[in-house]
Amino acid sequence: MTNNIMGFLSRTSSVLVVIISCCLVGVALAGNFYEEFSLTWGGPRAQISNGGRQLSLSLDNTSGSGFESKKEYLFGKIDMQLKLVSGNSAGTVTAYYLSSKGNKHDEIDFEFLGNLSGDPYILHTNVFSQGKGGREQQFYLWFDPTQDFHTYSIIWVPHHIVFLVDNTPIRVFQNSESIGVPFPKNQPMRIHSSLWNADNWATRGGLVKTDWSKAPFTAYYRGFNSIGFPNSSPSPSSKSFSDGNWEAKELDTKARRRVRWVQKNFMIYNYCADLKRFPQSLPPEC
Repeated sequence: MTNNIMGFLSRTSSVLVVIISCCLVGVALAGNFYEEFSLTWGGPRAQISNGGRQLSLSLDNTSGSGFESKKEYLFGKIDMQLKLVSGNSAGTVTAYYLSSKGNKHDEIDFEFLGNLSGDPYILHTNVFSQGKGGREQQFYLWFDPTQDFHTYSIIWVPHHIVFLVDNTPIRVFQNSESIGVPFPKNQPMRIHSSLWNADNWATRGGLVKTDWSKAPFTAYYRGFNSIGFPNSSPSPSSKSFSDGNWEAKELDTKARRRVRWVQKNFMIYNYCADLKRFPQSLPPEC
C-alpha cells in the first residue's frame, strides 16, 4: 500500500505546474522572524537563525515549541515555507495556523501529521468560526515535504478562505452566512505555529507512538510573507483568482480545475462526504 502511494505521488509530481502567481497588492511584508514573530514556548527548542531569515522548532521527550506573530491580521494572504520533520515522525504534529483568542475564537488550520519513515504525511485542514470547528479535510501531498522547503499559504477574505500548497489551491471554504453558517470575519487573528507530541491520535488513530530514540524532531521555516489589510476589509475584485489577484471573489476555471485535481487524487477525508458522522444530514455548507 505504502509503495503504491509513494509511487503514485512520484509519478504525478512530474505533471504539477504552478498556475497562480501572487500579485503584491495591499501591504507586503518581507518577513524577518526577529521582527515579525515571538518565540512563545519551548525554550531553546525554538530558535531564529541566519540573521532572522530562518526559524526552527524542535520536539523532544521534555517539550515541544512554538511561536506566534507580533501583529494581528484581519484578512489577507500569508505565505510560509516549511520543511517538515524527516525520518520517523510518527506521533508528531507540526501546526501552522491563524487564530483569534477566547472560547468563541476563529481559526484557520494547516496541521501536518507525522508518520512512519517512508509513509506520506497527512495534511489536515480545518476552519473554526465562533469556537466551532469540525470542518476537516485531509490530503496526501504530491511530494516529500521533508526533503525541501515548500510554500503553504492561506488566503482569508470576506467571501472565502483558500488553502494553497506551492500556489496550488487545494481547498476553498466559502462564506455561507446567507444559509446560517458562521464565517470568520470579525476577529483579528495572529499567525501561530507549533511542533508537539500527539501520539494519542496523530498517526493511525494513535496506534503508532512516538519513537523518542529519534528525538529531537525538528521542522524548519523560512520565506514568510504577508499581504494584508490590517483592521479593514479588501474590496472584491472583478479580476479572477488566477490572474494573480488574490482578493478576487471567484476562482477562475484553471484554479477550480486545480482544486478538483488535488481533491480527486490526494484527498483522503472530507467531512462533507462523511455520512457516518452526519447520518441525518450533511452540514448546510456542504
